[in-house]
Amino acid sequence: MTDYILSDETRAKFKEISTASIATALFKRGLRNQFIQGVVPVAPKPENMVGQAFTLRYIPAREDRNPITVFRNADHPQRVAVETCPPGWVLVMDARKDARAATAGSILITRLALRGAAGVVSDGGFRDAEGIGALDMPAYYAKPSAPTNLTLHEALDINVPVACGDAAVFPGDVLVGDRDGVMVIPAHLADEIADECTGMESYEAFVLEQVKAGEAIIGLYPGTKEHFQVKYDAWRKENDR
Repeated sequence: MTDYILSDETRAKFKEISTASIATALFKRGLRNQFIQGVVPVAPKPENMVGQAFTLRYIPAREDRNPITVFRNADHPQRVAVETCPPGWVLVMDARKDARAATAGSILITRLALRGAAGVVSDGGFRDAEGIGALDMPAYYAKPSAPTNLTLHEALDINVPVACGDAAVFPGDVLVGDRDGVMVIPAHLADEIADECTGMESYEAFVLEQVKAGEAIIGLYPGTKEHFQVKYDAWRKENDR
């Protein structure tokens, strides 16, 4: 568990930063595999999901261990994870990229949302996906799935390092999700990535405006010609960026 605590300032910056910009900034630091593969928003949301990772690990279910009666157990890890994920954090579920059975449904995810979680990410399925999509809280999954998790998954470990969509997620890592998907940012890099990407987003907004006006890409993106830097500096001043 990291000692890092995501500040309100850094959270606000990530609300305005795309996963594409984050991926580029992490690649500059040699990190190539921080995008959670195969997950999509259950429903698009007007702003980014941002929060630190609180994890739940599933293993393949074994029939003698996972009858329907295990849900009566007050210590069942799936239920405990929903009730202990801190407000402002993201519950990240490792389902081994197996969406044939659900990792949660709308009742549990609604409870998670009402407890103040920043979001939920699963590389498996959700049941009652329509209800989950109607929540204000962002949710990401592989696809809808009706069968209960007990048919294929056993919830085992809470807040341990997990693999979600082929990306390593450590408790306390920062998750940023937009309409494209979810990036995992190592906690110790979060503040500097937020600062760097804020500048990247500003420059890319300028570039897009120039391209729409008919400007050629060479020398503009990336900015290797000095006169584009002069134009960008003037644009920033004019647009208070």
